[in-house]
Amino acid sequence: MLTLLGIFVFKWTAAVSAGSDSALAQKVDFKKLQNGSDIRGVALEGVEGEPVTLTEPITEAIAAGFAGWLLDKKNIDGFVKLKISIGHDSRITAKSMQSAAARGIAGAGLDVVLYGLASTPAMFNSTMTVQDDLLCPVDGAIMLTASHLPYNRNGLKFFTNAGGLGKADISDILSRASKIYDKMSDKSREVSQSAAEAVVSEVDYMERYTQDLVEAVRKGAGGVEKPLEGFHIVVDAGNGAGGFFAGKVLEPLGAVTTGSQFLDPDGMFPNHIPNPEDKKAMEAIKKAVLEQKADLGIIFDTDVDRSAAVDSSGRELNRNRLIALMAAIVLEEHPGTTIVTDSVTSDGLTTFIEKKLGGKHHRFKRGYKNVIDEGIRLNQIGEECHLAIETSGHGALKENHWLDDGAYTMVKLLIKLAAAKVSGEGSGSEVLSNLIGELKEADFASELRFKINQEHPDLGSGTFREYGEQVMKKLESMVELDSTLQKAPVNHEGVRVSGFGGWFLLRLSLHDPVLPLNIEAPSKEAAAKLGNAVLAAVQDFKALDISPLQKLLTSVN
Repeated sequence: MLTLLGIFVFKWTAAVSAGSDSALAQKVDFKKLQNGSDIRGVALEGVEGEPVTLTEPITEAIAAGFAGWLLDKKNIDGFVKLKISIGHDSRITAKSMQSAAARGIAGAGLDVVLYGLASTPAMFNSTMTVQDDLLCPVDGAIMLTASHLPYNRNGLKFFTNAGGLGKADISDILSRASKIYDKMSDKSREVSQSAAEAVVSEVDYMERYTQDLVEAVRKGAGGVEKPLEGFHIVVDAGNGAGGFFAGKVLEPLGAVTTGSQFLDPDGMFPNHIPNPEDKKAMEAIKKAVLEQKADLGIIFDTDVDRSAAVDSSGRELNRNRLIALMAAIVLEEHPGTTIVTDSVTSDGLTTFIEKKLGGKHHRFKRGYKNVIDEGIRLNQIGEECHLAIETSGHGALKENHWLDDGAYTMVKLLIKLAAAKVSGEGSGSEVLSNLIGELKEADFASELRFKINQEHPDLGSGTFREYGEQVMKKLESMVELDSTLQKAPVNHEGVRVSGFGGWFLLRLSLHDPVLPLNIEAPSKEAAAKLGNAVLAAVQDFKALDISPLQKLLTSVN
């Protein structure tokens, strides 16, 4: 009996007999499209110096590579048909990429379910939902997104019911895609198009996803139908995919959403970057909250896997504050549990989690997948962990299948608000703000980025990574000789050092020839002392652009 994988190989072999056409003849380095556990590239012309790297044929090949990977993982024999769902954010290249991905999947012999405008968390959920009329559960899911990157970018994220794929899986898929692309021709793409016309279905999965969020809040509030009645909450979707949250989640729960903004999808992102870390974006939601005299503001990134909030006073609840808030909520439910964060969280957060809340703070490497995987790993070795969250706004909970879901993070805040009102403990965002009232925050905080010039002779025959490691070793050696500084006893990334009431962390970027430096201190004077300690260690590395640090020291001295 011919397996589906065998059919896939047969179709491609037969279809490429005419040879590749000129449009597909260009060489493509698929490895350069990998961005950790995601795939990202330039999908649209129009930005000088940024040639298109993610074309429709390339997208088709990547989707076909995922289909082949999934067939191998599921180890399917016979004619059992697998299904893959495809969703996208508001980018203007979404429709063309969706069609290309559908062709790649269909050409591999799998069924395709199109969700249209969707969120990244919803795509993962579609691999677990059991509902026949929605063709769920699917065996795999693809989200077309490049998160908060500019309008000309796009990318792909992949899921199975085991979660998001890791770096090794992405490398495997891209290797498969490269081989498929090299054999592509007009004829093979015609075969895939015909297959897609026969096996593509369309469903409204977001209706089910949003209903699940609504029910989660109702359940958390004790079963009240409209537990947010009397609350005024504004949403800023940044013209991404998160506009649904106002009308589909908050309003059915009884909240007033007047003043919500940028809910309509617009892939040019005309108002601000959909990014909870962006200053302009946070100023926009803060302004909306204050003008509307709202109880709470909620902001999402483009594909809704990150979020942040603003309380009624205009105080931003993002980065360390959001982590502290989520930790307070989770530790009420699971006393003593471990909270995993990325490496750049503050010392004040550690004190808050461990001394005030009675939990354990476990810092790990940057990268949302790194943080989530570490939370999963800790549970596997017997250390209870219920929250893994990054300062960027990616947050995953054990109760939510370790999915980084910005909408679910906000649901946890809404449950706290609603439950407090129902129990008579409070009826405004001060319920949330009071939870982190004892969080100590630095008066000075900055992140600098030192670029490594890969063409500089100081690198010799080494790589930028090797050069960056040399820089950090020099810093580490100098710290050991300085009695005013203390290296962190447990550290999973870079060189983290405390001193003068503050701290700094120098690390190597996950993907780029860059050494980011984070400094937090109780004053500018303390920041200058920490900065000078770093400067003394790095100033002799000629391929390193330390001008950001020199500029900072000039401003604080």
